[in-house]
Amino acid sequence: MAKKRKCGVLLPISSLPSKYGIGCFDKKAYEFVDALKAAGQSYWQILPLGPTSYGDSPYQSFSTFAGNPYFISLEELIKEGVLTKKECDSVDFGDNEASVDYAKLYEGRMILLRKAYERSNIYMDPEFRKFQEEEAWWLKDYALFMAVKKRFGGVQWSEWAEDIRLRWQNALDYYREEMYFEIEFQEYMQFKFRQQWMKLKAYANEKGIQIIGDIPIYVAMDSADTWANPWLFKLDEKNCPTQVAGCPPDGFSATGQLWGNPLYNWEVHRNSGYEWWIKRIANCFRLYDVVRIDHFRGFDEYYAIPYGDATAENGWWEKGPGIDLFRAISASLGDREIIAEDLGYMTDSVKRLVEESGYPNMKVIEFAFDERDTGNASDYLPHNYPRNCVVYTGTHDNETLLSWLEDITPAERRQVRKYLNNFKDSGKELCDDLICLVMQSVANLCIVPMQDYLGLDNSARMNQPSTLGKNWKWRLKEGQFTAELQKEMLELATRYGRR
Repeated sequence: MAKKRKCGVLLPISSLPSKYGIGCFDKKAYEFVDALKAAGQSYWQILPLGPTSYGDSPYQSFSTFAGNPYFISLEELIKEGVLTKKECDSVDFGDNEASVDYAKLYEGRMILLRKAYERSNIYMDPEFRKFQEEEAWWLKDYALFMAVKKRFGGVQWSEWAEDIRLRWQNALDYYREEMYFEIEFQEYMQFKFRQQWMKLKAYANEKGIQIIGDIPIYVAMDSADTWANPWLFKLDEKNCPTQVAGCPPDGFSATGQLWGNPLYNWEVHRNSGYEWWIKRIANCFRLYDVVRIDHFRGFDEYYAIPYGDATAENGWWEKGPGIDLFRAISASLGDREIIAEDLGYMTDSVKRLVEESGYPNMKVIEFAFDERDTGNASDYLPHNYPRNCVVYTGTHDNETLLSWLEDITPAERRQVRKYLNNFKDSGKELCDDLICLVMQSVANLCIVPMQDYLGLDNSARMNQPSTLGKNWKWRLKEGQFTAELQKEMLELATRYGRR
């Protein structure tokens, strides 16, 4: 990370106030970049960009290399002449501008994208053919995976017919021929995603805004990554997982967190020189300027849960690849800007791994005063920060500052007031004081979720771990990021030397 003091905003692409149901790579994204620049920000942190599966979580994707087709701008396709405004306006994407309706999005958007593909004559575009050739190392498997998944009614690949589930060559050949146009449709969407995203990223970079991307440590079981590379994971001879990922019980969850992702077979990765990981990180740095790796502690030790368990209570810790992985990445790709998400309980060995990597780690101000956190609260107090860290008021997994202040105990709230030496203000004013606190800290980088700048409650919370049905939906409303707020943020960035 740059050694100069900088600041930025956390806002997922899906949360932009775009037309047609979800944030995307349209003019609202460019306007957001302009607003960030006017607000004196240097970074825009987003959530993973992969195509989402059941539960709509960006941390459970059908591919670690592919992009989410929902983010393709329909307005750009209208400009290209492959869709009409009337067609797009006629689709029901929901009537709540502050929330994504994923069911309606799934029903309506794919129909429009299919129409665009069928009218595009994309096979005649030399740039598309170039994209197919250059990205074939992941694109062919992903496009086939999504096509076959549709053929089998969307069920997880472990429930497909044996020949294609186990990737017998005759089955691969059959489906590639049988589903040629569905496969090309999937490739078309990836082409448009990449084309539009790289244009937006270039615009942000020109404006002095760096993009912080985010990748989960694990891939989904129901993904092209697992289906196409079963030997990289702890699967049995029928390609069923033997152990899955999660977190042990803690102050936030009495039964722990059962993520269900297949665990890596680290011995295989080590013997290949971490080839798959190097490809994965290299792909990330084509899409982003900085990469935040989620659950960094899993590289030191990871929590293994027997496959089939209903909770995470019976899991155990196993050793991960440690610093060897990051030495291999550095040797292949050079020094890259990576943020290590090391939140939660930190053992001495995890701390050594973060220190040895040289990557900045994360500090969350909420954790400094919340007894539910199992880590060392003192590590999150600003007077203990090193310069080489990234401080947040909260992340996508936390309550908004406003609701967090309401939900902590009176004793914890008194601790906040004592630390701030503020026994007068409450609500939004106290939130603003906490933002000032992290901005004035020595941390080289400070990131604040948009919800906290706006002083919103938990109705704007992005995710509550271990729950389904209400997450990943919040959106910024048109006009909410006002010129007045931009001016206030600029003043803060200037006051605390983060411009």
